[in-house]
Amino acid sequence: MSRMNLCKCLLFSALFTVLMGLFSVAHVTAQGAAKAQSNSFEFVFLTDIHIRPDMNAPIGFQMAIDEVNRLNPDFVLTGGDLIFDALRGNQQRSDSLFTLYKNMSKGFNMPVYHCLGNHDLFAIYEESPEGENHPDYKYGMFERYLGETYYSFNYKGWHFIVLNSLDVTEDKRYKGFVHGEQLQWLKNDLKEVDNTTPVVVVTHIPFISTWKFVNGGSGTRTVENADEVFALFENYNLKLVLQGHIHWKEEGFVNDRFHFITGGSIAGNAWKGRRHNTREGFFYIKVNDAVLSWEYVDHGWEKKRLKLAE
Repeated sequence: MSRMNLCKCLLFSALFTVLMGLFSVAHVTAQGAAKAQSNSFEFVFLTDIHIRPDMNAPIGFQMAIDEVNRLNPDFVLTGGDLIFDALRGNQQRSDSLFTLYKNMSKGFNMPVYHCLGNHDLFAIYEESPEGENHPDYKYGMFERYLGETYYSFNYKGWHFIVLNSLDVTEDKRYKGFVHGEQLQWLKNDLKEVDNTTPVVVVTHIPFISTWKFVNGGSGTRTVENADEVFALFENYNLKLVLQGHIHWKEEGFVNDRFHFITGGSIAGNAWKGRRHNTREGFFYIKVNDAVLSWEYVDHGWEKKRLKLAE
């Protein structure tokens, strides 16, 4: 090939690359603009991450982050138990776990809304070297790293409420309970919401679940005063309750009124395999005007875990 022909080929190739780049940018921009103008949107519910430095947990969590970024929802809702764990105290270790979670969650390409789980409570167990007078006790460390333990926000005509469903028992354990101050906050929050506005609630401890009916037993599987919480939504358009805690995947529709989802988990059985035979994963939820649809997404951790174990 002559030098002149070679130059022509290189010039054509460079021009083609530039034009394709401009086309891709224009296509993505057009998609983004259409999405922004639509009442439709998507979000992910990702719960029970239990991040820790060992058990290859950072690899598994990163796989979930990568899969969420590939799906590119508008935002991420978490369902608690973000770390493993702060219950038994130890300031240095607990700080390191929250730091690890906070740094890794920056890898999401969209906003992340955090929910408090029981493993995120600091130093509430009797064996903790820190006590009730520690400034990080109970909710304090979560608040210092991630903000309020209950709050709400609006998105495209929908109202999202993230609740704190944890409290401490007299014998220094955790329980599922929405305390009185929060119930009053919730009443006030709902006063600002039109009763036709679709509402989504996020909780770590489930308000409603089939778990004990299928598996038997008792324990901290549901919120003790769930009826008080549901009573506040009686005259509102509650559409969906998102729950974590039991690493159990379930979906239900209550009296033609609202759906509930218990969202499986990212960590499975402490990063060692499935818990309750539930695949590790998260829920990908789509909103089309007022219509909800969803799918459970396996982010590939089981296959990767087995390969790492070889």
